[in-house]
Amino acid sequence: MKFSYSFSNLYGTVYRTGNLTFSPDGNTVLSPVGNKISMFDLKNHKSETLPIESRYNYTCLALSPNGVSLVAAEEDGEIHLISLISRTILHRMRTNRKISCIKFSPDSKHVAFTKENNVFVYKSPGPFSKDYSPFVLEKVFKGAYDETTCVSWSDCSRLVAVGSKDMTVKIYALAQLKNLTVCSLGGLADTVVGVFFDAGSLDCYTVSASGMLAAWDASIEVEELQAGAPVRGGNRKQKSTKKEEDGEEGEENSDKSDGEEQTANTSSDDTKDAPLLNYKRNARYYLKDHLEEKGAFKLTAADYHQKTKILVSAFSNGTFLLLSLPDASLIHSLAISDQTIESLTFNQSGDWIAFGCPDLGQLLVWEWQSETYVLKQQGHANGMNNLAYSPDGSLVATGGEDSKVKLWNTSSGFCFVTFSEHEAAVTGVCFTPNGKVVLSSSMDGTVRAFDMTRYRNFKTFTTPRPVQLNCVSVDSSGDLIVSGGQDVFEIYLWSLTTGRLVDVLSGHEGPVSSVAFSSNPTSSQLASVSWDKTVKIWDALESNSSRESIQLTSEGTCVCWRPDGKTVSVGTLSGHIYTFDAQSTTQLSSINGRKDLRMGRGEADKISAKKKSESTSFNSLCYSADGSTLLAGGNSKYICIYNVQEQLLLKKFEITQNRSFDCMDEIINRRKMTEFGNLALVEDRASNSDIKLPGSKTKDMSSRTVKLEVRVSALRFSPTGRSFSAVTTEGLLVYSLDRHLTFDPFLLDTKITPEAIRNSLVTNQHSKALIDAFKLNEKSLIVESIEKTPSHDIDLIVKQWPLIFLKRLMSHLAGELESSRHIEFYLRWSKSILLQHGSYIKDQASDLMPVLNLLLKNVTRKSEDLGKVCENNKFAIKYLLTVGERADKSQEQGDNILKEVQDGDSSGAEEEEDSDSEIDMADLQANWSDNDSESGSEEGEEGGSNSDRSSQSSDSDMEQG
Repeated sequence: MKFSYSFSNLYGTVYRTGNLTFSPDGNTVLSPVGNKISMFDLKNHKSETLPIESRYNYTCLALSPNGVSLVAAEEDGEIHLISLISRTILHRMRTNRKISCIKFSPDSKHVAFTKENNVFVYKSPGPFSKDYSPFVLEKVFKGAYDETTCVSWSDCSRLVAVGSKDMTVKIYALAQLKNLTVCSLGGLADTVVGVFFDAGSLDCYTVSASGMLAAWDASIEVEELQAGAPVRGGNRKQKSTKKEEDGEEGEENSDKSDGEEQTANTSSDDTKDAPLLNYKRNARYYLKDHLEEKGAFKLTAADYHQKTKILVSAFSNGTFLLLSLPDASLIHSLAISDQTIESLTFNQSGDWIAFGCPDLGQLLVWEWQSETYVLKQQGHANGMNNLAYSPDGSLVATGGEDSKVKLWNTSSGFCFVTFSEHEAAVTGVCFTPNGKVVLSSSMDGTVRAFDMTRYRNFKTFTTPRPVQLNCVSVDSSGDLIVSGGQDVFEIYLWSLTTGRLVDVLSGHEGPVSSVAFSSNPTSSQLASVSWDKTVKIWDALESNSSRESIQLTSEGTCVCWRPDGKTVSVGTLSGHIYTFDAQSTTQLSSINGRKDLRMGRGEADKISAKKKSESTSFNSLCYSADGSTLLAGGNSKYICIYNVQEQLLLKKFEITQNRSFDCMDEIINRRKMTEFGNLALVEDRASNSDIKLPGSKTKDMSSRTVKLEVRVSALRFSPTGRSFSAVTTEGLLVYSLDRHLTFDPFLLDTKITPEAIRNSLVTNQHSKALIDAFKLNEKSLIVESIEKTPSHDIDLIVKQWPLIFLKRLMSHLAGELESSRHIEFYLRWSKSILLQHGSYIKDQASDLMPVLNLLLKNVTRKSEDLGKVCENNKFAIKYLLTVGERADKSQEQGDNILKEVQDGDSSGAEEEEDSDSEIDMADLQANWSDNDSESGSEEGEEGGSNSDRSSQSSDSDMEQG
């Protein structure tokens, strides 16, 4: 078994604290999650965690306009320059002070940091500044009387606006300008939350924590800024004018005043060339007036999009406002939470807004035009307790202290279903063997079954009397459900089919820590471990009688079965792992893992780390697919992999290096120790903590101010065998096998080289080339050899394929099906293997089960994806056909209407001509006398002939038409 596992992703926690930022294309959100940074691709619906880790939590992020460089600041003031191309930290710089805001200039040449009451401007490394030296200091701006909170750049990248807690905004010039030295904007009544320049202008807006929005008009335009030494006193009133108005001074004074007036005129001429930059407050708006709820809440975050001129502001009650500037008209108001919104930001186009709520661990992306959520993710608010993989490894179910059960997609990393029917903390989750039902136990005394098709709670299992259930498990048939009590020392059995309580197993004299059914499909054995220092093995089909009872040396904490169901392993409170034979109950091995679970010293501890490590123990055990190794974790920052037969520690993983948690260091730094004790225990009234003087301000006394300790609550191997997951204080950590880490050949010969393999492909020796590629174990060569094999030779190659390489071939095919575009080609390989070597695969099912699970998972996922594409295409084709039919019908109707109109016009013209001729004949007969009857008749005949000619001409015109 390989042990080259490395951290690959982080689930269950989407936002912790700090500011959010969008990528330049606006499709990806970067979120600080503890001491890691997660990237959420909104277009492809995937999440990824950068393979970097800091010593403390990240609190501030800034992405360069070209999307290549990321600058991140920690809690203790260390700044990291991160490359998003190589996904590595390029440089670290320590400032020893908290950084509250970081902003890149629009031209990407500079980056500004706010530290204490100063602003530091550094050159940005890259092609824009033509300097690749990291963090070259350019300028320092001073003048604020309190801590600086925000910074903003003008569009021309020549001015920097800085807001601070002294309720003022100061505007500085990056390079010397004749128009400006320092301009201060006051009257904001509270801490400045945000300052924003308008697009293509020097006008700006300021937002304070009291909810006041101020619009400031600049006296000059951007084009009027002039480089050079600043002009001082150009706009001051001259003394000469006053002296001339007095009229009481002598000639000397008048001559002197004439000289001063000339000097003033010279300076005023210079000022005309370079007018000073002044600001005037144009308008003032109170944003709280737009809120329905009235209270003592404050504005916590704000952002402004220059192109659309839209301002978004968030408040501590979970409400945000969308305003159109400069008239501050309300576009939308929505309450997304009842907790504080700490961070928000627009994307590049201004269509999406990202919100971060640290108290709930909530990350939202909202499209304000359609008023819909693009992304809505939330982790477990009060911590995660346990997890379970689905049988095919495509889903992960987690339960937390917030009484919720969440389902996560392992390919995308997103939560897509949340069940909130429980009323207390969820203590255990598991899938049925067919993967169609999720079971969860809770402290509310119920076990609930959730349907994976309709995503609903379709059955609830209860106990005869109120019990706090501590664990849950299901047998291999998927019908029997077992759960153990914590306050009542009994084990309960239900039937999933009938929903009734089948049996109550009594015998334990302490809380039941864990229960587990045997993984052997033909066995109905059940193992339970308790605080009464015993392990009991039951037969679930017998009537209320324990089969065997095994005495332990300490309280039991967890139990698990080997995949073949022959042995059972138990973790105890003393830090030992015991393995017993399920039939004879004899002890097979004993592993002392207390020295492997070393703990650090807490800030409030009075004992050393060595003494504290004596209380460590394992809380979760899990066997690998082949049953040779055991994964173990507990109340420590380490995860251990043991060889059960040899009783050896194979590898140990450190899950985090985050010093923001407690008990991370074994020795406390002497600089933190004073005569009054540890500095960490000294209350800091000047910080942003919620602790205030009595009677000064309202605050939440129930808010937690202690540091959490790193713990591993649950561990599970993926059914595919390629990864394992750990429920920790930071979230759900996923560790995967890194195939590109080391050179790992198999049965290698000196004659096997990449050149020899490619020569075999040229000479059409595909079978030899493929076997040699697997011996060399280079992925690129294996892919090249497989994809250059003709499809009509697949059956022949598979028939002659050595069985020693069959597992490697199947593993490679299953892995490539996940990302390859040649779906039919790889499916032909898989089908041929199953047909040619079906009997061997059946005999070696226990060894090949992870590979088969991986193959099933990827084939199912491809089937679902292709099904969605086909459904979309089918509906699109139906839509196009319907639109075409409607267009044809409308065209036919139009032609018919046009023909009817034209026929109506022609017949109307004929009737008009006939009626006109008849009227003319009657008039002629009435007007002419009897003497002129002949001439009248002749004229009448002429009129008739004329009417006939006119009707004929009209008919000919219609025919031509």
